[in-house]
Formats: sequence, structure tokens, C-alpha cells
Amino acid sequence: MPLFRSKAEAKVREAGYDPARLPPGQYFTEKWPVLHAGAVPDVDVSTWTLRIWGDVENEVTLGYDELKALPATEVVADIHCVTRWSRFDAHFKGVHWRELAKLCSPRPSAHFVIAHAEHGFTANSPLAAVEDEKALVVYEADGEPLTPEHGGPVRLVVPSKYFWKSAKWLNGLEISSIDKLGFWERYGYHNDADYWKEERYSF
Repeated sequence: MPLFRSKAEAKVREAGYDPARLPPGQYFTEKWPVLHAGAVPDVDVSTWTLRIWGDVENEVTLGYDELKALPATEVVADIHCVTRWSRFDAHFKGVHWRELAKLCSPRPSAHFVIAHAEHGFTANSPLAAVEDEKALVVYEADGEPLTPEHGGPVRLVVPSKYFWKSAKWLNGLEISSIDKLGFWERYGYHNDADYWKEERYSF
């Protein structure tokens, strides 16, 4: 067993967790590191909106209070960053896709979601990944409103993928019949982002 993996698993055991939860090439941290491209935007929740459009029957635009008025879901999920840190048992609260789907009515041809965010950032995922029970449009983390540094007021969380797919400062969900490479994917990040397969980069 490589030395890195041995040390990484030892740290997981010391924290009381099962090392099997740690994907290959990752190390465990109890902190939530702050990483992003560009400056943290100043988003006013009084004017913020989430637009849902594309391969849907009904285009939808929700304000912050309207989003929070929808049925809420709370999940506990492990998150894994492409930069190799992993955090276990992160608590998130937000709105599951099923509630948004009731409003926008995706067409049968819809198979992908392209998350749009501040600074023109985009992140693409299969619709199936966003339909996962632990995937949410999040406005609270660890019992507190989502901070700007972690993507507040609203971000996407897709725990089944490397965390760059969980777009910070979310403002749109484009529903599509075709896949469209996101910001990091255009710079060589792996389109599938499966951390169990270490799909970090496409080169």
C-alpha cells in the first residue's frame, strides 16, 4: 500500500471513521477548505434569483424567499474535492430537484443539468446525478446560512461527484438534452468526475 494511502487511512481511523469511505488519492480533513476561482461575489439575497430553463415545459424564476418556501430536505453527505481533501458528514439543507421538477416539468429528452453561477461559471452534470437523494440546491450548511466563502447565498451540492461540480453562487439551472462542458471541464477537468475512479483530469 502506498505511504500516502496508509497515512490517509490512519488519520481516518483516528477520527473514528471507516477508511473505506475515503476515495483513492484523497486525505481526510475535519475543516471545510475554501477554494474557488476569482473573488467572492457580493450577492444581495433581496435581488438574487434562480432561473430554471431549457428543456422544460415551464421556465421558472425563484427568489430567495420563494426557494426557501419550498419543501426542504436535510442531508448528511461526504464531500470530496479534486484537490484531494475529503470531509465526512457535512450537513446540508435545501431543496431537492424533485421539488423544482414539479415547477418546471422537464421534458423526456432532458438528460443533463448545466449549473450557472456568478462570474459566468458553469458546471455540467447528468440529470441523474442531480436527482440523487443527497443532491440539493443548498442554502444552509452545518446548521447555518450558507456563507459567501462557501457559495452562499445558494449553491448546488452534488455529492456523487468531485466537488467542483457543486457550483458555488448558483443563479441558474439549464436543463438540456445534450451535454455542455462546464468551466473546469473546458480546461481539462474530467467530464464525469467520479472520485472512486479518480476521474480528476481528462489528459
